[in-house]
Amino acid sequence: MHTRPRVIVIGGGFGGLSAVRALLSAAVDVLLIDRVNHHTFQPLLYQVATAGLAAPSIAAPLRHILRGQRNATVLLGEARKIDVVGRTVDVDVDGVSYPYDFLIVATGSTHAYFGHDEWATHAPGLKTLDDALRIRARILTAFERAEATTDPVERMEWLTFLIVGGGATGVELAGSLAEIARHTLKREFRRIDPAAARVLLVEAGPRVLPAFPPSLSEKARRQLERLGVLVRTGHAVTAVDGQGVWMGTERIAARTVLWAAGVAASPVGAALGVAVDRAGRVPVTAQLCVAAHPEVFVVGDLAAVPEGIGPLPAIAPAAKQMGRYAATAILAQLAGRDIGAFRYRHFGSLATIGRMAAVADFGRIRLSGLLAWWVWLTAHIYFLIGFRNRLVVLIDWAEAYWSYRRGARIIIPVGNTQNDEHR
Repeated sequence: MHTRPRVIVIGGGFGGLSAVRALLSAAVDVLLIDRVNHHTFQPLLYQVATAGLAAPSIAAPLRHILRGQRNATVLLGEARKIDVVGRTVDVDVDGVSYPYDFLIVATGSTHAYFGHDEWATHAPGLKTLDDALRIRARILTAFERAEATTDPVERMEWLTFLIVGGGATGVELAGSLAEIARHTLKREFRRIDPAAARVLLVEAGPRVLPAFPPSLSEKARRQLERLGVLVRTGHAVTAVDGQGVWMGTERIAARTVLWAAGVAASPVGAALGVAVDRAGRVPVTAQLCVAAHPEVFVVGDLAAVPEGIGPLPAIAPAAKQMGRYAATAILAQLAGRDIGAFRYRHFGSLATIGRMAAVADFGRIRLSGLLAWWVWLTAHIYFLIGFRNRLVVLIDWAEAYWSYRRGARIIIPVGNTQNDEHR
């Protein structure tokens, strides 16, 4: 007979992993369920997508991360059904159903195409390592197709890269793409000049980086333009196909379109059987639990927190704080203690534009340019999981800084089943 409380955590991202780690010394049995076997440092996904880093540099196996936590078990699988009345989770592994005493759902978010899911085929988003590898192949293949064609119109279409969405991901992708075209691929082609590539960043709102103060948004725009990025604000994309996009009556021909315009909550939230908001998020109490089920916690991008607490930024520190809080709330319930409302502590926002260019907002302190870039670099190295990851990323960035080289420029066809350890 099972005597220790059973905690199931769905999702091995920042929120879920932080919750598991916070239960390290607790007298509970933790089961972490994720459909992939690794934790990904999402803030650096764009580096993999633009060939700056190999996939293993920003990811680590969940089993390795939790190897020293004896009360934690990792299960590779996808949660198919959640029975909040019977307190079980069905997983797509031999149809097994796992019982729980407490449940933490931390499955994050996915891409949002504002009712046009058919655009996903032509404008992939960036949320997972698989997304990053596919985007990387698409970007590098575009240069190869431009080199191969003899049609100047088609060549320009292949050399036009359009990013939809001027948030942090869009800005980082645009800046990195501009550096690839103007520096990394220099002298590597015979028929084309990669520097002739056009990189366009399209934002429906009035400015890029809308979560930052207007002054930093303007500095980010100027830094992007110095890199050669064409920034179009106040323009909404109204249609996407394999050869480009429409913005109202204006047509832009681009064979590579990348989506960074919006996110939607993971569909796992709907499996809880409670009403979700328009973005698919699960409403939670100030203690981050479902009102009718205090044993069920929802953290990260999937949670719609009360007005007094949120809205919270969709960034890693918020998810990590929520995950740790959920673990603390579980221990409080087991001890028969009350716990205060969750409080998010904001440490600042960072976004990099390119080599020695970034912006940082710490409230009263606002930085841009080289100093902000050093702060961004230091923060990301620090928060990477594992000494090896930090060392590898530091070496790769140091090499790229001095040489402009990007070592992960291997095109692996989609669907390739060979070993991808060094992708």
